[in-house]
Amino acid sequence: MIELNNVSKTFTLHNQGAAVIEVLNDVSFSVAPGECVALTGASGAGKSTLMRMIYGNYLARSGEIRIGDVDIVQAEPRTVIALRREVLGYVSQFLRVVPRVPTVDVVAEPLRAVGVSAADAKARAEEVLQQLNIPEHLWTLSPTTFSGGEQQRVNIARGFAHSYPAMLLDEPTASLDAANREVVLQLIEEAKARGTAIIGIFHDEAARARVCDREIDARQFSPEVAA
Repeated sequence: MIELNNVSKTFTLHNQGAAVIEVLNDVSFSVAPGECVALTGASGAGKSTLMRMIYGNYLARSGEIRIGDVDIVQAEPRTVIALRREVLGYVSQFLRVVPRVPTVDVVAEPLRAVGVSAADAKARAEEVLQQLNIPEHLWTLSPTTFSGGEQQRVNIARGFAHSYPAMLLDEPTASLDAANREVVLQLIEEAKARGTAIIGIFHDEAARARVCDREIDARQFSPEVAA
């Protein structure tokens, strides 16, 4: 479902004489439907950069990143947008929403984007918000007014409302209490059971051991380590 072949990434520092920094080199691995792969390695190993490349936020210098039958590296922007809407979900550590939009609508939005009726999308959004212990009296308020932990849970709810065939998870259990951490791990297990291919960054070792089928150390793709 997710396949990377000989992917490399450089950054050009235009404010430092156009210096070119090679960040990742010769990245190759694949993730099957129903499999969860953890990206590991110390801070600076390139985990987040790799995730952003897979999502299409960063353009690879070379290689191929395929999500299903779409190569993100070569795809037109409209194709990438459609892929994100229908196929590739991304749960980041930060909630980015339009101000004043009610929480239930924020969570329902991915479903509405793929043609789910307003009633069904709202029902699914309410179900996931309830699972993640967001109090019902907050559902009509904008999540921009919430605490950091509540915002994180809204972000997770939005990511799991739609059954994406592929997902990227960036520290999904960070800063969560035990009860909500357990809910998130169950959501990941349910997604795997229905065939979702998942790549995640998990600094929570116990969570990683529970839901991930294998680990890939990003340091093996670092030119500095290779040198």
